Amino acid sequence: MSLLELKNVTLKFGGVTAVNDLTMSVEEGQVFALVGPNGAGKSTVFNMISRFYTPVTGSITFDGHDLLQRKADRVPQLGIARTFQNIELFERATVLQNLLVGRHRHRRTTLLEEMFFVGRSWNEERAHRHAVEEVIEFLDLQAYRDKYIMGLPYGVRKVVELARALSSKPRLLLLDEPASGLSVEETQDMRWWIDDIRRQMGITVLMVEHDMGLVGKVSDRVLALDGGKKLAEGTAAEVQKDPKVIEAYLGTGAISKTASAGGERV
Repeated sequence: MSLLELKNVTLKFGGVTAVNDLTMSVEEGQVFALVGPNGAGKSTVFNMISRFYTPVTGSITFDGHDLLQRKADRVPQLGIARTFQNIELFERATVLQNLLVGRHRHRRTTLLEEMFFVGRSWNEERAHRHAVEEVIEFLDLQAYRDKYIMGLPYGVRKVVELARALSSKPRLLLLDEPASGLSVEETQDMRWWIDDIRRQMGITVLMVEHDMGLVGKVSDRVLALDGGKKLAEGTAAEVQKDPKVIEAYLGTGAISKTASAGGERV
């Protein structure tokens, strides 16, 4: 069953077509990857799903809901969470405080209850803390729980942003270049976490990633974009062997070289 569907979606910025007649479908329980050269339109797709951008044509639905009828601040309420290429955390807050921000969509208390910590506030706060501690344990962040973001290494910040997204308990997780800037060891950890997020938490993952090694290890399905157009779709191995994908990454001369080399990976 399709959890997320984009049908004939086109987005333009002035005279530039950023996404061109894109149709794609993400099944529930999948890890689905968007790949392509810089400027291919991958993050633009994320920004349309998140409702930061509105396409000029086409439709976007999530679990039967028309996302184009929702404002950006209402999208998380449906169960969609995301990370960003450029880490977006509150640097003067602790890891724990940043993760509690991710619980916002589950809050049911009124402003007065929050201000005076009465009524449902006590039980709800305890539930939020319990949910966040589960994520901290899952991602091995115990040593950083009470540390401020501004003092953390880049790799740890990437994990904290992932943790904040998971704290909302989403049905669909959008990962925008999760391995960008990570060491080999950190990328390996990210691979295992993505696997566990899907298997243990039952969360569907849609990710943008340049590291084809990571894509090949975690993805069920891969879609390659270039210039906002779909080039190919299939398994990671199928997409990497597609001549149009090889040309987009390496140029026209690379097709014959790749063929003569036995179809080496892009």
